[in-house]
Amino acid sequence: MKKLDLFFATILVPLDYVALILAAIAAYSLRFAPFLAERRPVIFALPFDQYMRIVFIIAIGWITIYALSGLYAISHRKKLEELKKIIIASTAAFGGVLAAVVFSRELFESRFILLASWIFAIVFVFFFRLFLRMVRSTLIRAGFGLKLVAVIGKGMSADALINMVSRNPKYGLKVAFRAETFSKEAERELRALAAQDGLDQIIYVAQNGSTKEMHEALDFADEYHLSFCYSADIVSAHGAGIEFDMLAGVPLLELKRTRLEGWGRVYKRIFDIVGSLILILITLPIIFFAALAVMFESGFPILFRNERVGEHGKIFNTLKFRTMYQKYCIGKQFADHAHALEYEKKLIAERSDKQGPVYKIKEDPRVTHVGRFLRRTSIDELPQLFNVLAGQMTLVGPRPHQRREVEKYEKHHKRVLELKPGMTGLPQISGRSDLSFEEEVKLDTYYIEHWSLKLDFIILLKTPFAVLGQRGTY
Repeated sequence: MKKLDLFFATILVPLDYVALILAAIAAYSLRFAPFLAERRPVIFALPFDQYMRIVFIIAIGWITIYALSGLYAISHRKKLEELKKIIIASTAAFGGVLAAVVFSRELFESRFILLASWIFAIVFVFFFRLFLRMVRSTLIRAGFGLKLVAVIGKGMSADALINMVSRNPKYGLKVAFRAETFSKEAERELRALAAQDGLDQIIYVAQNGSTKEMHEALDFADEYHLSFCYSADIVSAHGAGIEFDMLAGVPLLELKRTRLEGWGRVYKRIFDIVGSLILILITLPIIFFAALAVMFESGFPILFRNERVGEHGKIFNTLKFRTMYQKYCIGKQFADHAHALEYEKKLIAERSDKQGPVYKIKEDPRVTHVGRFLRRTSIDELPQLFNVLAGQMTLVGPRPHQRREVEKYEKHHKRVLELKPGMTGLPQISGRSDLSFEEEVKLDTYYIEHWSLKLDFIILLKTPFAVLGQRGTY
């Protein structure tokens, strides 16, 4: 990472903190402004110094919510996407403050200050970030802080990468060298560039290239202290966990399929039991009213038992609120499921906009009015908490698919059957239905190979933001 990128990434946190403090001061000043105080007299006693002590603490929690929602991820988001993330994260933080007020009325006695602080926080943080964008963009366009890269590779992937870098100065990259292979001639030219400080990074785009060539490029990057990026496919990324052992005096390297072995499986099961019980208690009122809504609109049964493929290919029934009219529901619990299945196959052929084994029907005519709302908010999946409690599913993991979908899996797709299917996962917080099936598999494979309780916790915390943002839902 260039020093310029590191500087802007580092300064973002204190800048947001200052913006939040200023937003709180603006809200307090507005409440005590003469024109407002005359119309609505201040009837509470909250000295400014006491107020600021509270604000300094709340701002830290607010920043934590921002971090969990991905606002400090080093990426190049569009302005509207950034504003959307700020609004969602600020609203979540505001909700936390309201919850604190409910349990401790001594924090704030002014609803106006709370509401104004929330609005000002969104405005101040967004405009501070806009200003920072302008400063960074100005510096980059002036040629400061550009990262000089060499792209090694051929084919559409390499061409698309170069085209993207050339057309988007905001990435702060400049292609200083391009070669199809890491040949001797390419190496000589790269050495000349590196000797003149004209190179910062090598990007190796693998298109069925040789492992030997890739390692030669990596050794070159190490020699000249260059950062190295490797565009890996799902097979080359396979086996991120390596365990060393000795067998009969011979050193062996074992590629671990997942960290979820031994105690890892125990920890995850405890996490699932505790987490599902807590979430059931929290969401019980929502589950109750959702059940009533389904019953009043289209009668019984309220729950839909959907046959899915679980860990190591085991078949089980997921529990979901029924979101379709009964005559269109597939499954043995419905008398007309055979005709419903034929109709679904027709809809898949006509309306599915997803490639690969998994289908997704847009504007599905089978869905009820209540069902559309339940799907859009993911409330229809809350009964799966009981699947988690029963040990059939996990809170975080690959999504469960139908048997007819799994039958179309290619060999590397079956990697997602290594562990129990989950209610949420990396694909669900990274685009949901907007992702292709191959992208989902890559994310699930990454999760399987890099699992940790911390990762589970982060994914769970980010899931509500993905649902509220309604990315990839229909």
